[in-house]
Amino acid sequence: MKKKANTKISYDSDADVLSMESAGRTIIDHAQEMGNLVVHFSRQNKPVLVEILEASRLFKGQSKSLRTTIRKTFVAA
Repeated sequence: MKKKANTKISYDSDADVLSMESAGRTIIDHAQEMGNLVVHFSRQNKPVLVEILEASRLFKGQSKSLRTTIRKTFVAA
C-alpha cells in the first residue's frame, strides 16, 4: 500500500489566496502561472505548492452551506 502524503491547506483572506502545500521540506525550484493558478515545482518537476489567486471567486454562487463547510475545512487545516 502506498503511503499518502499530507497536504497543508490554508486561506489568506487579505490576499484572497487558497494554498495547498505538500508536506515535507521540498525546496521550490520554479513556478508556473496559469491564469489564477500558480503551481510551484521542485527541481524534479514535482508540484510542491498550488496557489489559487482570487479564490473567493471560485466559490461565488455556491450554496451558503457549501461555502461554510469549505471555510471551516480550510480554516481548521
